[in-house]
Amino acid sequence: MADVGAIVSKTGQFLGNLKDVTFEALAETNIPEQIDTVDVQGLFTNPWFLVPFVTLICYQLYKLAFRDLTIEAVILACWYATGTPYMKSLVVGGNLQVGKVLPVLFGGAFALGFVIYLIFGRSD
Repeated sequence: MADVGAIVSKTGQFLGNLKDVTFEALAETNIPEQIDTVDVQGLFTNPWFLVPFVTLICYQLYKLAFRDLTIEAVILACWYATGTPYMKSLVVGGNLQVGKVLPVLFGGAFALGFVIYLIFGRSD
């Protein structure tokens, strides 16, 4: 029988290495900066984005895919919420403001639960 302490130690090392690789990948690709610097007005006036996006929305309206439209609306709302001044005030001077995290946590949990309900909880 294996030693439980050794298993916990190996698991901790694996998760630590996984965390290091994830944060290194984020630092190398600059994904947070790219998301932070998205030009929303430019994006929604760019025909290379706007034509396929409007076509998708029209196609889903034609097919009466209201569930998919709702999921897309939730995703766009979450994306919009990440750019609000409230979200930018969560980290001040490199310190996380714990009192401001709970509304974000509950809002995200509600959005995720709603999307899961739409996907698995209802029958069309």
